[in-house]
Amino acid sequence: MAGPDGRRERGGRSGPGESRGLSDLATSYRKAAPYMAASTQLVAAVGIFTALGWWGDEKLGHRVPWMLLLGAAVGMVGGFVSFFRTVLGKRKP
Repeated sequence: MAGPDGRRERGGRSGPGESRGLSDLATSYRKAAPYMAASTQLVAAVGIFTALGWWGDEKLGHRVPWMLLLGAAVGMVGGFVSFFRTVLGKRKP
Protein backbone atom coordinates (compact mmCIF):
# COMPACT_ATOMS: atom_id res chain seq x y z
CA MET A 1 0.00 0.00 0.00
CA ALA A 2 1.36 3.39 -0.94
CA GLY A 3 1.46 6.29 1.49
CA PRO A 4 0.36 9.86 0.80
CA ASP A 5 3.72 10.70 -0.75
CA GLY A 6 3.49 7.78 -3.20
CA ARG A 7 6.16 5.65 -1.50
CA ARG A 8 5.35 2.18 -0.30
CA GLU A 9 5.02 1.88 3.51
CA ARG A 10 6.73 -0.94 5.38
CA GLY A 11 5.56 -2.58 8.57
CA GLY A 12 1.83 -2.32 8.01
CA ARG A 13 0.21 -0.04 10.54
CA SER A 14 1.67 3.26 11.57
CA GLY A 15 -0.11 5.60 13.90
CA PRO A 16 0.36 9.28 14.49
CA GLY A 17 3.73 10.12 15.97
CA GLU A 18 5.32 6.77 15.11
CA SER A 19 8.35 6.51 12.87
CA ARG A 20 7.52 5.49 9.36
CA GLY A 21 8.91 2.19 8.20
CA LEU A 22 9.35 0.58 11.62
CA SER A 23 7.57 -2.65 12.41
CA ASP A 24 5.52 -3.01 15.56
CA LEU A 25 8.33 -5.06 17.13
CA ALA A 26 10.96 -2.42 16.35
CA THR A 27 8.71 0.30 17.75
CA SER A 28 8.24 -1.72 20.94
CA TYR A 29 11.98 -2.20 21.33
CA ARG A 30 12.54 1.52 20.82
CA LYS A 31 10.06 2.31 23.61
CA ALA A 32 11.55 -0.33 25.94
CA ALA A 33 15.22 0.60 25.34
CA PRO A 34 15.54 3.08 28.26
CA TYR A 35 14.07 0.54 30.68
CA MET A 36 16.37 -2.24 29.46
CA ALA A 37 19.35 0.10 29.82
CA ALA A 38 18.27 1.05 33.34
CA SER A 39 18.03 -2.59 34.43
CA THR A 40 21.45 -3.31 32.89
CA GLN A 41 22.94 -0.36 34.79
CA LEU A 42 21.42 -1.68 38.03
CA VAL A 43 22.96 -5.12 37.59
CA ALA A 44 26.31 -3.67 36.47
CA ALA A 45 26.53 -1.28 39.43
CA VAL A 46 25.89 -4.06 41.95
CA GLY A 47 28.31 -6.41 40.22
CA ILE A 48 31.13 -3.90 39.83
CA PHE A 49 30.96 -2.51 43.37
CA THR A 50 30.66 -6.00 44.85
CA ALA A 51 33.72 -7.11 42.88
CA LEU A 52 35.64 -4.02 44.03
CA GLY A 53 34.72 -4.80 47.64
CA TRP A 54 35.84 -8.41 47.24
CA TRP A 55 39.11 -7.25 45.68
CA GLY A 56 39.65 -4.80 48.55
CA ASP A 57 39.06 -7.51 51.14
CA GLU A 58 41.54 -9.79 49.37
CA LYS A 59 44.18 -7.04 49.24
CA LEU A 60 43.77 -6.12 52.91
CA GLY A 61 43.37 -9.73 54.10
CA HIS A 62 40.13 -9.22 56.04
CA ARG A 63 38.55 -12.26 57.64
CA VAL A 64 35.11 -10.69 57.64
CA PRO A 65 34.18 -9.36 54.19
CA TRP A 66 33.30 -5.82 55.29
CA MET A 67 34.39 -4.18 52.06
CA LEU A 68 32.44 -6.73 50.03
CA LEU A 69 29.30 -5.93 51.99
CA LEU A 70 29.94 -2.20 51.75
CA GLY A 71 30.58 -2.46 48.01
CA ALA A 72 27.39 -4.45 47.48
CA ALA A 73 25.38 -1.92 49.49
CA VAL A 74 26.84 1.06 47.60
CA GLY A 75 26.18 -0.70 44.29
CA MET A 76 22.58 -1.45 45.24
CA VAL A 77 21.85 2.08 46.41
CA GLY A 78 23.51 3.69 43.40
CA GLY A 79 21.95 1.23 40.98
CA PHE A 80 18.45 1.68 42.39
CA VAL A 81 18.76 5.47 42.39
CA SER A 82 19.83 5.40 38.74
CA PHE A 83 17.10 2.86 37.89
CA PHE A 84 14.29 4.83 39.49
CA ARG A 85 15.49 8.13 38.02
CA THR A 86 15.30 6.57 34.58
CA VAL A 87 11.99 4.79 35.09
CA LEU A 88 10.17 7.58 36.93
CA GLY A 89 11.74 10.27 34.78
CA LYS A 90 10.07 8.84 31.66
CA ARG A 91 6.57 9.48 32.99
CA LYS A 92 5.07 12.74 31.81
CA PRO A 93 1.94 14.17 33.44
